[in-house]
Amino acid sequence: MAEAHQAVAFQFTITPEGIDLHLSYQALNQIYLSGLRSWKKRISRIKVSDSNECEKNYKFSPLCFSLVSLSLSAQGQTVLSVLLFSTLLWLSLILALRFCLKLLLSYHRWMFELHGRISTKTKVWATLVRLLSSRKPLLYSYQTSLPHLPVPSIKDTLERYLESVKPLLDVAGFQRMTRLAAEFEKSLGNRLQKYLKLKALWATNYVSDWWEEYVYLRSRSPIMVNSNYYGMDFLYVTPTATQAARAGNTITALFLYRRKSRIPGTVIPLCAAQCERMFNTTRMPGEETDVLQHWQDSEFVAVYHRGRYFRLWVYRAGRLLSPREIQYQIQRILDDPSPPSPGEDKLGALTAGNRTPWAQVRKQFFSSGVNKRSLDCIEKAAFFVTLDDQEEGMMGENPSVNLDRYAKSLLHGKCYDRWFDKSLSVVVYKNGKNGLNAEHSWADAPIVAHLWEFTLATDAFHLGYTADGNCRGEIEHSLPPPQRLSWDIPLQVQTHVSESLAVAQALADDVDCHVFPFREFGKGRIKKMKMSPDSFVQLALQLAYYRDRGTFCLTYEASMTRLFREGRTETVRSSSNESCAFVLALEAGEDREHCRKLFRKASEKHQNLYRLAMTGSGIDRHLFCLYVVSKYLGVESPFLKEVLSEPWRLSTSQTPVQQMELFDLVNHPEFISLGGGFGPVADDGYGVSYIIMGEEMINFHVSCKHSCTETDSHKFGSQISQAMMDLMTLLNPDFKEATKANPDKRS
Repeated sequence: MAEAHQAVAFQFTITPEGIDLHLSYQALNQIYLSGLRSWKKRISRIKVSDSNECEKNYKFSPLCFSLVSLSLSAQGQTVLSVLLFSTLLWLSLILALRFCLKLLLSYHRWMFELHGRISTKTKVWATLVRLLSSRKPLLYSYQTSLPHLPVPSIKDTLERYLESVKPLLDVAGFQRMTRLAAEFEKSLGNRLQKYLKLKALWATNYVSDWWEEYVYLRSRSPIMVNSNYYGMDFLYVTPTATQAARAGNTITALFLYRRKSRIPGTVIPLCAAQCERMFNTTRMPGEETDVLQHWQDSEFVAVYHRGRYFRLWVYRAGRLLSPREIQYQIQRILDDPSPPSPGEDKLGALTAGNRTPWAQVRKQFFSSGVNKRSLDCIEKAAFFVTLDDQEEGMMGENPSVNLDRYAKSLLHGKCYDRWFDKSLSVVVYKNGKNGLNAEHSWADAPIVAHLWEFTLATDAFHLGYTADGNCRGEIEHSLPPPQRLSWDIPLQVQTHVSESLAVAQALADDVDCHVFPFREFGKGRIKKMKMSPDSFVQLALQLAYYRDRGTFCLTYEASMTRLFREGRTETVRSSSNESCAFVLALEAGEDREHCRKLFRKASEKHQNLYRLAMTGSGIDRHLFCLYVVSKYLGVESPFLKEVLSEPWRLSTSQTPVQQMELFDLVNHPEFISLGGGFGPVADDGYGVSYIIMGEEMINFHVSCKHSCTETDSHKFGSQISQAMMDLMTLLNPDFKEATKANPDKRS
């Protein structure tokens, strides 16, 4: 969210004035452009989906063309009329079914019903959804059937906002915000809302394109640490210690995922729009705003090793190379003794520094000649691969310290050995460990988590390795070697590289990162207490933060809005009146039963906030879009300006897991994933990511900045662990005694 504050601070030269009836050309033009982008996407998807439908449901043959010649006769005219009528009837039926499914998917009350107490209305609704849904849907089958994200009313959003900040402000501060909100609602709010509703009617999603542009692409600060995030390997298992073999299987698994046209079956369809730019995508730097460039296909990957860049073709004559062949090609790169050309080794630092200098250097020195050809090979690659010469993982005499180092390596590396502009940058270490660094603007973490889960499971359980740790398959030794990329890097560019590296290195050195597995209990024990695991963790984070800082703060939890077309995320404001009341009561040593009631009340409140966010009734995306409209209109809102400048000192996110049943975690408990994490959002705050693994473990990733004397990732990690223990003891007093009897389980 720190990026959001920077991104919306843009200026306009057109500032029309007038009463509500006057229209802003700038605002209307942006609404028009948003809708135009949406309709272009619709048309491209309709071409693909309808051609698939035609192919499946109506087989055209030479007989169809012969009917045209028969149409001159009366009998031929009758046949042609029947054919046209049946085709129109078939198309009408498809449109009617899509419309009915869209109406059904607009129903969200099922989310607010208690578990085990499903209403008859919801049961009928679920049955109808199953009947109208395909049993084996394609990736984009439901796109046109998903409802549009609704625009909440100004009144509801302001009421929810004031409720969320009440426990964080003193009496005078809350009265002031209440007054600002009331003034906004009576004056400017309704005017901005009209433009927003107009956009919602014209565009597919009233949030997503502005969110992508102003939160991500217009940010001029480094995307390394500030925006990109990472995913890690298995915690306990490394399928092979051979670097080239692990790279071979990982690359193969990623290309197999790219080839998938079907999605796992779910009762409720989710938007798949974010999957479109997963591969063959690069964030191109611009002087004022970046651009996401996506290519339809790519048959190669870009590889970095010891300061050299290579292009590795993974297809030959339309055939995907076997894992063993890719391993063979990777080994060729590892064995290549050639040194980097002058200025080549740290070239990637340009993608780690500030965006505007990188855009200027790219335009001046990489727009033609050998530099352009080599840069094209990186930017047009399916994804980027780094063959790291370090060994990482939970290993050695101090596994905890090494685990933290592993996370920092994936988050920023050496600041020049990753290509942070690529949608996906895979890292394979010398000891066979792997990981992922993802650029954030094209998609959110659940999309990448789905991909990475498939990759790890396919690597270990489906592709596998031979007894000596090599990939399976045959080798065609006539394969041409990987292509070494050539560069002409003048001293002026090398100076810019050094400047970007200095900026990136200072940012990386300031990151304080701590990763730890919490092994005392997991979702199994939490569910036995009839609690939501996510709510339990969020309340533990509230308790931990209060103990760490002695106060409460604005808390960000990411929720998805993919129930709607082109939906991305919404904010759950986890710090509520109920959560604060519970923490204060617990810390004051109040009666246990009273604290339990407050705990459950706070948990129910959190779950309700999460449901509201998922169903389009959140707070922050609506206020963000109102702020964008106000900037286009050239008007100032003291209320919106203050809201958008509020810092998120505790930014949290849960990494989804087991989205696909690719292997049984119960029978293979050693294949536990570490999940992933991100850098701190606020200079004086924490970033916390967690993954609920299996029944008995929750992995936490905590980040903050060394430059802030009030934050410490290890200290906060200890506070989280203790808070988790205290909450479970509150719900189940016998748990404390059981823990004492089994001390070996402690992390």
